Amino acid sequence: MSRLRSPWRLSLFWRTFFLLALLLIGSILAWLQTLRSLEFEPRAIQTAQQMASLVNLSRAALIHSDSIARVSLIKTMTEQESVRIVPREPGDRFEPFERDALGQRIAQELSARLGPGTELANSVNEEEGLWVGFAIDGDNYWMRTNRDRFNRTAGRTWIVWLITAAALSLAGAALIARLINRPLKELSFAASRVREGDFDASTLDETVATSEIRAVNIGFNRMSQKLAKIEQDRAIMLAGISHDLRTPLARLRLETELSVTDDEARANMAADITQLDAIIGKFLDYARPDKVQLTTVALPQVLETCLFGYRNRTDMRINLDLDEGLLVLADPVELARVINNLLENAGRYGKSVDTGVAVLDIAAKTRDKWILIRVRDHGIGVSEAQLDNLTKPFYRGEAARTAANGAGLGLAIVEKIVLRMGGTFVLSNAPGSGLVANIKLQRASP
Repeated sequence: MSRLRSPWRLSLFWRTFFLLALLLIGSILAWLQTLRSLEFEPRAIQTAQQMASLVNLSRAALIHSDSIARVSLIKTMTEQESVRIVPREPGDRFEPFERDALGQRIAQELSARLGPGTELANSVNEEEGLWVGFAIDGDNYWMRTNRDRFNRTAGRTWIVWLITAAALSLAGAALIARLINRPLKELSFAASRVREGDFDASTLDETVATSEIRAVNIGFNRMSQKLAKIEQDRAIMLAGISHDLRTPLARLRLETELSVTDDEARANMAADITQLDAIIGKFLDYARPDKVQLTTVALPQVLETCLFGYRNRTDMRINLDLDEGLLVLADPVELARVINNLLENAGRYGKSVDTGVAVLDIAAKTRDKWILIRVRDHGIGVSEAQLDNLTKPFYRGEAARTAANGAGLGLAIVEKIVLRMGGTFVLSNAPGSGLVANIKLQRASP
């Protein structure tokens, strides 16, 4: 049983990218927290010290000045230093200072420097500012100063640096992941070209700087060269087999027709020779090189050509159900071979037990970017356990479907050709009875 593909499965590039990104962002956050911890205490103490110094200076100036000079001093402080001192009334409404960790630490440090009863507020009587409540000789006062004396620019600066560092880290992670993934993508492409039989386009760079990648590329190139030699030897061998076997078969047929006087014996011998020639043809079809040239092919025309030879057969009846304008990306010769093999297989093994006639239903429909072809016979079908084996070379199923002699390669050839053309081939039992061949091929643009 094949495993279901997980919807969360990622490519190697994205997996490497996300792992590197998590590592880098985690490191940035750790360093940010460390730096904030180291900067937090000094900033709180420095801010509290500045504010306490301002309050102490104002308090000393007010204590040691007479009433007339005090008014002038308060006016000067307001105009030049943006510092205003007003009496603190019992009914004053004020908003406490920030309650975050930094604000609490500043308020704590300020109380320690100015003594008990010190208040720190954001607003007094709905007037915004930085307010400090303190006492002078038992009298309570508010000192209002500009909030710029206490700014959080440093906090925003950390955020800006964090975003910048994260963006640079993600860009670096993408670059590293791409560099790691590139040799594997090249290897994957070369392997796909070898699978398609294109050995010339599967050469990898043997001069790369990375020693491990260079060793893999060299090994792959040597393997590709050896496979190309094997493929060349196979083609030569097949050509020899075709010539060396079919030539004596042709002579044997001619001698049989001339020398055998008994009509029945001559017909049987000719049929055996024809069968041998067909078996050789099946072997050659299955061993055919994997290279195919995909072009735009009109499926109805191919079907019409293939069905021409079956129009006068009394033991077959074919029903067609085709959409209009069916164009597929295929090799026309190979596609005709697929259709002929399916027709031949259905004609042999898809006959009805009652009538002895093979009824075939051929349908072709358009589905998005694909053309779906369905060929169904109305025979007895096969057991579910045998379906996966029918496309194996030389496999023979139950006797009911193998009554005729053959090479056992028909469906194996069909599957191999369809896969070479970028499609899929699946066999299944039809509801009731019969075998269904399902083919999916790429749809061509009009």
